[in-house]
Amino acid sequence: MIEVDQGYLDSDWVELVKTASQAKNNAYCPYSQYQVGAALLCVNGEIVAGANVENAAYGSTICAERSALVAANSRGLRDFKRLVVSVVGEIAAPCGACRQVLHEFSSVSGLELEILLHGEAKDTYQLTTISELLPHGFDFR
Repeated sequence: MIEVDQGYLDSDWVELVKTASQAKNNAYCPYSQYQVGAALLCVNGEIVAGANVENAAYGSTICAERSALVAANSRGLRDFKRLVVSVVGEIAAPCGACRQVLHEFSSVSGLELEILLHGEAKDTYQLTTISELLPHGFDFR
């Protein structure tokens, strides 16, 4: 992971950060009060957003990253170039389950997913890839 400043971000990253930040407003998080938004850039140029959705049955909770991926998949979109994860506080990386799901879709498409982590509290950014976050992920091959 590398720290990047806002000046590094191209127009695609800027739009994804804006979309992910707005998606946080749709988070359903009555238990943690921790809003997370995500935005996926598909190969075809479409952007799909997601937000975390908590549940009293904790295992039924879905993270913003998987929320965006499931929304994209339900529209037939499966090839992703970039992902932004925006949180209300300090930078946070995707959980293990999200890493595995994102890895599988990268394996299917053959594309390396670039991931930008955004911490709204100090407006900080870190750039990474799914391979860096999950170097030994498994897939169907």
